[in-house]
Amino acid sequence: MTTPTPPAPAPTTTPTAPAGAPKRLGNGELRAMVAKVLADNAGTELTPRTIAHTLNRSSGAVGNACKVLADRGEAEVASTSPLAYRATATTASAAAPTITPAPPRTPRSKTPKSTTSAPAAVPTTTPAPSGAGGSAVGLAGVVTGPVKRPNGMDYHPRLLSGMPDVTALRRLRDAGVAALMYGPPGTGKTSVVEAAFPDCITVQGDGDTVVADFVGDYTKTPDGEFVFVHGPLVHAMRDGVPLFIDDATLIPPTVLAVVYPAMDGRRQIVIKANGGEVVDAAPGFYVVAGHNPGVHGAVLTDALASRFSVQVQVSSDYDLADQLGVDKKAVRVARNLATRQERGEVGWAPQLRELLAFKKIAAVLGVDAAAGNLVGIAPEEDRATVAAVVRDAFGRTVTPLALGARITTKP
Repeated sequence: MTTPTPPAPAPTTTPTAPAGAPKRLGNGELRAMVAKVLADNAGTELTPRTIAHTLNRSSGAVGNACKVLADRGEAEVASTSPLAYRATATTASAAAPTITPAPPRTPRSKTPKSTTSAPAAVPTTTPAPSGAGGSAVGLAGVVTGPVKRPNGMDYHPRLLSGMPDVTALRRLRDAGVAALMYGPPGTGKTSVVEAAFPDCITVQGDGDTVVADFVGDYTKTPDGEFVFVHGPLVHAMRDGVPLFIDDATLIPPTVLAVVYPAMDGRRQIVIKANGGEVVDAAPGFYVVAGHNPGVHGAVLTDALASRFSVQVQVSSDYDLADQLGVDKKAVRVARNLATRQERGEVGWAPQLRELLAFKKIAAVLGVDAAAGNLVGIAPEEDRATVAAVVRDAFGRTVTPLALGARITTKP
């Protein structure tokens, strides 16, 4: 289902401001509304755009809400192409009891703040060294312990150029140096960004992402009028908070180009679809992106690479997997395959995400099932090698998880 578009204005005229606008929402309200739509359509895969059309909201903001719900386990990603979500057993508990569209109101000159969650508790820090540069967003201190992410999980900082990665990213923001985090899926790119910037607004990129997912689009009010609802890029610029573009290299380059004027010395964008509206970035606005080089369709263009002066490789922290209680044999399998991957012998190795899943599966179904799942999730071309490495580590042959014979009851 596509978002309705307003009638095209005459070429010689400038569109006037709309007469009404959707109700301004408080923190968490949009997320609860999205959860209710998912819960009411349990078992159905819904794209952010479909949900946005139902709620008369920006598809970019709805996509951000869907991602937060998925991170909390209150929804799940049903497919990635196109990106779609589905309700889980806990979605209903996160849903708004009712969704009542508000009557149209006269637009205010001030843009409403974004509907992102409140920042997580600030981790313990020590003052930054004397002479370190600061900015309007504040001097970044040195993180000395685990950092609480917005989903409530702890992030354990890793060293980046001799300092905690969370601290390094915050100082790059202070200095206005855009960062690109790259590495295989599941290595913790999103985790470190959310730990460093708990107030960040996320755009989840894919091949279907369009300019409207960044700047906003027209939507229909209950009285049948079309109004322009600003997207996540505009909210991040005006609120002075970071914008995290996840899987940025899956987004068509012509679409991603809408962000570039906000990143350079202009720190400004022009929304042509809304009558040439000019949006200036407030102090604190910052762009950080994620890139998965091995994912099909991911292209790091020269234009994109030149905008991100710092590019940080993110690999799995296997020592952390040990500390978190993942079976040592599983960690050994991951290390072995990672070494083979570096040598070009295989194209896949389990990352931290897969190892944490191994721990959960082993607790529910047993170690053999978790080991079999490692073999089963490996790409088909690497499966024989992965099976051999798993067999050597666990001392027995395991097969991918599969259903067996039908259970019958004796008369």
